[in-house]
Amino acid sequence: MSTAAAEQPHGLVEAGDVAARARGLTKAYGSGETAVLALDSVDVDIARGRFTAVMGPSGSGKSTLMHCLAGLDSVSAGQVWLGDTEITGLRDKELTRLRRDRIGFMFQSFNLIPTLNAAENITLPMDIAGRTPDAEWLKQVIDTLGLGDRLKHRPAQLSGGQQQRVACARALASRPELIFADEPTGNLDSRAGLEVLGFLREAVDDLGQTVVMVTHDPGAAGHSDLVLFLGDGRLVDEMPQPTAEAVLERMRLFTGGNTPHNSQP
Repeated sequence: MSTAAAEQPHGLVEAGDVAARARGLTKAYGSGETAVLALDSVDVDIARGRFTAVMGPSGSGKSTLMHCLAGLDSVSAGQVWLGDTEITGLRDKELTRLRRDRIGFMFQSFNLIPTLNAAENITLPMDIAGRTPDAEWLKQVIDTLGLGDRLKHRPAQLSGGQQQRVACARALASRPELIFADEPTGNLDSRAGLEVLGFLREAVDDLGQTVVMVTHDPGAAGHSDLVLFLGDGRLVDEMPQPTAEAVLERMRLFTGGNTPHNSQP
């Protein structure tokens, strides 16, 4: 990385190519002497049409960053935008509508409704919103995820990998501007995890989606276009075109007590 590039803040991209961004994002839990600073004046842009992974040691603030960018958690200071919409300061009802209409979510725990079949779980957010799914898009998502023969199955009749594929389809079904995935392979075996990561990669490459994934797994991060590294609530490094080996080596700097500083593998 050049000296000029090294002087620029991490994770910033050209205007117009940004799906979400934050400036001076600060999040503190508690108050006074017991306050914990989870995020410390973070500036970051999430590039549209890219797969971004967020990594860091336990307690580095990676899940808090995702929750603040997604409007799931309030901020203590700073500003957050989804596209051109500033979400900091929105009322709860407005935030709920924004998350429902413009953001897709995947979590480690799948969060499927056990009494609904796969098809009903996939369209549930749109059903609640009173929106009719785009039939052509929905078929493309279901075909991409290989769920065509599982649509009538309830979650208990599906493997963990199949359940996460349903969760992925649910996140994609409304064609959101941004998909947030929080440790999406955390409850899966290695084979199912690789399948889900492959589908997220396809969602970006073939379906034009934007994905932000929080993970602790260098192998998972190796599927992304860019890895952002957090340390002590700050964005301290980034790695474009990552490989699992390069990410693992970079993470070793954290566990060894050193902060990465723009060194490319």
